[in-house]
Amino acid sequence: MTALLEARRLEVHYGDFQAVFGVDFHVDEGETVAIIGANGAGKSSFLKALAGLVRTRADGILLDGKPVGGKPAYEMVKSGIALVPEGRRLFPSMSVADNLKMGENGKSGERGWSYETICDLFPILRERAEQLAPTLSGGQQQMVAIGRALITNPRVLLCDEISLGLSPAAIKDVYAAIGEIKRRGTTIVIVEQDLNAALSAADRIYCFLEGKVSLVGRPDDFDRSEILAAYFGS
Repeated sequence: MTALLEARRLEVHYGDFQAVFGVDFHVDEGETVAIIGANGAGKSSFLKALAGLVRTRADGILLDGKPVGGKPAYEMVKSGIALVPEGRRLFPSMSVADNLKMGENGKSGERGWSYETICDLFPILRERAEQLAPTLSGGQQQMVAIGRALITNPRVLLCDEISLGLSPAAIKDVYAAIGEIKRRGTTIVIVEQDLNAALSAADRIYCFLEGKVSLVGRPDDFDRSEILAAYFGS
């Protein structure tokens, strides 16, 4: 079976600095995969490459078996890959509703995401629709960022550090939404430093260490000490 999204010997360079070294990766349709690792492990650089924010070889990234590497981010979105960026990156001068509708194309798509269904997923956003995005709590802003990506009706939702800076209660709410998004048929790739959140959400995990994969498999395949050894390189 062909993976929905695949990376083959993927490398990421920033000038003379190499952040990712020959990574092989795949996610199947309907799966949730978490990429874990410490700061500087190359996780976010890898995710940015999948999203088209970092240039790669054309055959380094495949969608449905077809090369898409090297395409710019807007073409990746058209192909069905959407990113929830680290730090949320909302438009501060725009309302919640306008932020959500930035990617709306008038079609709900087979996954059925629209402004209304996103507000059904996050009811607080309907209540706060006319507020400016920066006036929301961190957890609510993360909901807007997730909703803004979902409204493009992606086949693959890429989430970069979605728990960063959030309270435990907000993390619980955000990951409950991730579970519902998966149930509605969206494939998800999460970059996450919070081990507990990642392990509870993921069907499979990839652990990155110094730009390379140090461990891959189902969370239940490993005990905690094995995961920590792969995470920290000990």
